[in-house]
Amino acid sequence: MRYALTDAEWRVIEPILPCKSRGVPRADDRRVLNGIFWVLKSGAPWRDLPDCYGPYTTCYNRFVRWRRAGVWDRILTAISHRDDAQVRMIDGTIVRAHQHATCIKHGETEGLGRSRGGLTTKIHAVVDAKGLPLRLAIAPGHQHDSLGAKDMLSDMPEGGVLLADKAYDSDAIRSIVAARGGWANIPPRRKRREPICFSPYLYRDRNLVERFFNRIKHCRRIATRYEKRAANFLTFVKLAAIRLWLRVYESTA
Repeated sequence: MRYALTDAEWRVIEPILPCKSRGVPRADDRRVLNGIFWVLKSGAPWRDLPDCYGPYTTCYNRFVRWRRAGVWDRILTAISHRDDAQVRMIDGTIVRAHQHATCIKHGETEGLGRSRGGLTTKIHAVVDAKGLPLRLAIAPGHQHDSLGAKDMLSDMPEGGVLLADKAYDSDAIRSIVAARGGWANIPPRRKRREPICFSPYLYRDRNLVERFFNRIKHCRRIATRYEKRAANFLTFVKLAAIRLWLRVYESTA
């Protein structure tokens, strides 16, 4: 089936899934996960899930329950743990919100903000030197990129290198990296008066974070935000990141 987990991907993810030793056995994990990934890639409503994946309520409930229990976060952490990710890149991208996702009070608390494109959400990502995701977050579309950088860079490795565009050129961000013995290779803004060490040669590799955004936007559930709740939309972003990491394991199997 299209979008389904391959045998190699399933061998990686199966040992990480939570065990249920008591009660009624839950529905087949692989079938349910394939149904969730089908919704992620196709962008279709849950009610349109094909019958081969079982009841759509089963897939949706598993998606929400595992999000609340932190299962998706544990899976992403388990397969993306990299001790050698010395070079990191950070950036954000805008996603338009569908009209069905905007009919909610206090939209800003759900990661919705009004910008030039209307109501939008911004996805923040930190990737390694191969363009694979390490940290993910969302924010209202009108929020400046640098405001969420402090939390995204909290686990910056010792002596690491950060690549970012001019939106992240602030003394606070440079201080976070310098405190870890690292170097922030960020092009200085025009209004900066003091000289800043910057390497255009290294900066060329920053396109890897842009490529990451391009790949996850192949998933229609991410290219357009249909989710009313920010937690659900962020979970879909993490599922797309999980799938990218699984492909790496599959290619090395």
